Amino acid sequence: MTDDQEVAGLGARLREHRLAGRLTLEGAAARVGLSPAYLSRLETGRRQPSLPVLLGLARAYGTTVAGLLGEQPGEPDPVVRGGAIEPGRAGGWGYRRAGAQGRAMQALRVHVPPSVQDAVVRVHPGEEWLYVLRGRLRLTLGEGVHLLDEGDSAHFDSLTPHCIAAESPAGVELLFLHTLLQSPGGELCLGDSPRI
Repeated sequence: MTDDQEVAGLGARLREHRLAGRLTLEGAAARVGLSPAYLSRLETGRRQPSLPVLLGLARAYGTTVAGLLGEQPGEPDPVVRGGAIEPGRAGGWGYRRAGAQGRAMQALRVHVPPSVQDAVVRVHPGEEWLYVLRGRLRLTLGEGVHLLDEGDSAHFDSLTPHCIAAESPAGVELLFLHTLLQSPGGELCLGDSPRI
């Protein structure tokens, strides 16, 4: 960025972020490897920062370059288009995102193959809901075993030990929702699948 390419309000945003982080000019400048005088000129709009300086300031202030530039993030697209579920590396289980990213809940379409089943019983914080689209599902919840047919659903606390398996010869296809609670054990409870 050159001096003649001013970004409206950039200096004020730089100052706001620095003050929000309770940093002095000297402290913020030291974090980024600038002189306090140069940072002061950036904040007053007498200078425009280069991209490396913007990146350093964004990191120091715990924000993004887009945030420093005043760009407003757009609303995430609420529509997720359908498509085929491709078998994954986790014993043939297939996954397709069915919900938006960055939400408190994750929605997936899942295909559980009929042969190799995940024998690992999962326990983790959160809630799960599943709906059988095609086939027959064996859902083990604690000591209970439930057989679900097409159109059946289940909603349960993920702290209940649980295991999912296909009972039909062609496997089972599910619509699957779970909350994304951050915890050491908060992993996708459908086996050792790739992170989505």
